[in-house]
Amino acid sequence: MSQSNHEENKDNLRRKRRDEEETKMTGTEEEERRRERNKGGGGHQEEEGGGRQTEEEEEEEEEEGASPPPPPAPPRSRCSRTQEQQSGRSLGGAMAAEENRNTACTGSSLLQPVSEITNLPLDQVNFVVCQLCALLSAFWFRLFLHPSKTSPFIRHVVATLLGLYFALFCFGWYALHFLVQSGLTYGIMILTGVEHMHKYCLLVALSYLSLCQITRVYVFDYGMYSADFTGPMMVITQKITSLAFEIHDGMARKEEHLTPGQKILAIRRMPSLLEYFSYNCNFMGILAGPTSSYNDYIAFIEGDPRRHRDQEADRKSNSKLRQSEPSPNTEVVRKVATSFFCLLVFLSVCKVFPVERNIDDDFIANMPFYAQVVYLYLSMLTTRPKYYFVWTLADAINNAAGFGFNGYDNDDSPRWDLISNLRILNIELATSFKVFLDNWNIQTAHWLKRVCYERCPYHPTAATFILSAMWHGAYPGYYLTFLTGIVITLAARAVRHNVRPYFLQTPTHKLVYDVITWAATQIAICYTVVPFVLLSVGPSIKFYRSWYFSLHIGCVLLAVALPVKPKHLRLKDQQKNLLQDPVQRHPEATDSNCSQREKTS
Repeated sequence: MSQSNHEENKDNLRRKRRDEEETKMTGTEEEERRRERNKGGGGHQEEEGGGRQTEEEEEEEEEEGASPPPPPAPPRSRCSRTQEQQSGRSLGGAMAAEENRNTACTGSSLLQPVSEITNLPLDQVNFVVCQLCALLSAFWFRLFLHPSKTSPFIRHVVATLLGLYFALFCFGWYALHFLVQSGLTYGIMILTGVEHMHKYCLLVALSYLSLCQITRVYVFDYGMYSADFTGPMMVITQKITSLAFEIHDGMARKEEHLTPGQKILAIRRMPSLLEYFSYNCNFMGILAGPTSSYNDYIAFIEGDPRRHRDQEADRKSNSKLRQSEPSPNTEVVRKVATSFFCLLVFLSVCKVFPVERNIDDDFIANMPFYAQVVYLYLSMLTTRPKYYFVWTLADAINNAAGFGFNGYDNDDSPRWDLISNLRILNIELATSFKVFLDNWNIQTAHWLKRVCYERCPYHPTAATFILSAMWHGAYPGYYLTFLTGIVITLAARAVRHNVRPYFLQTPTHKLVYDVITWAATQIAICYTVVPFVLLSVGPSIKFYRSWYFSLHIGCVLLAVALPVKPKHLRLKDQQKNLLQDPVQRHPEATDSNCSQREKTS
């Protein structure tokens, strides 16, 4: 019996030391807990005085009867020790996650109580509060710093300082990237010639943006999809490159080589450093844009927003209306109400139809295909209101400052859509891929068209989608989305050119065509954008595989079976038709003149 107790005590001692070694590996929390336990039992003094006894010494003391053996502890199984290790690690992981959540925002922590009350990330709370402060500042800017009351210099300085303050509040020292990127490209504009400065600025600005995006995604936090400092950098990149191309058009190209749109936006002089930073970092658009042309912004600052866009006829017809500056208050109220309605819709339904369910194994296995199609549409529909909120509120901020006036309608009502970034009804009722893209992120579409599509000599559609993917960021899902978009765009163009004319003969046929193309467009958009939301390659490929890559295959077949003439050949055909029209009209006019003479005689 004593022999068995002795063996059992030896096992308990070995198990105790093994448990202590395992406890050391569970993190600082377990280490502190062990030290507290040792302090309470006098073990800490024993360690300081003479160190631990060896296993042989303890066995000898037990055999000599120096002290009665302690009561044997109940043996612990390997499973229980593993559970303790996992609980220790989970505790440390939870504390680390809590620490990361609290330190994820690099901006001000002043609104941390608001973040805890609303259960929203602090960076998003900072963003919304800064946008609301920018809205109030915009009203003040228009009323008290009106061009009739102060100089353009003061307006530039105030707009820039307010913008930098909001950026520092939201993003902390990361806002310095805005100044570094702008400063590098301004140096290129000054030091290089106007012949090639637009290429260098595009390369440097896009490379700097991509470097920041890759660092944020793969070094700091891959899955973070919240307010981050690269969002404003995307808008600044658009402004830098647009400015560089407009300077190139105005100072390096001949007038006859420019398109009508390029003539309006061409810049004839190099902007000053203050004008440049005011254009890039003003408080109205530094956080969420939208992008605007440099000429439009300078005209707004100097108090004549339509001077470079109106023709002489328009100026004469609207001279009476321009005697009193239109008020944007009604439009601002409407846009603010729309933006917060979209925010409420998003917060209400975003968790009802999660996009990730489209790749759930049980969902794919048990749901019929038509139900998967309906759920795909609903899940992607619920992701759009957050963009509606951000872009509509940003448009309202610019309008509140007096920026965005776009002339008058036929009924003499003012239009405030010069820099609007979306048209919600046109998006939701789009009957073609092109109509959807033309009304979604409008200023980015204009930027891509002016910088890439109009200037790329070969494959402009593919080049534009690739540039858009590079500009959006480093997530692989972005590239899958835009590569899919190339195929669907080519197929949609082929169908529109070859099939649509057959449905324009009667209103009924046109209605049938519109209903079919609306459904096809919405499903195609959802199918294309899923990787944009999932971000990663694996889940995106899993979704496409669950659909058997059906839209990819179908669009490739349509693009091959229904070819469309290249753009330059279509332009030549249009020119030939214009030349042939007067020749065709001339015989008709001669015949009518002859018949008129016969009737008269």
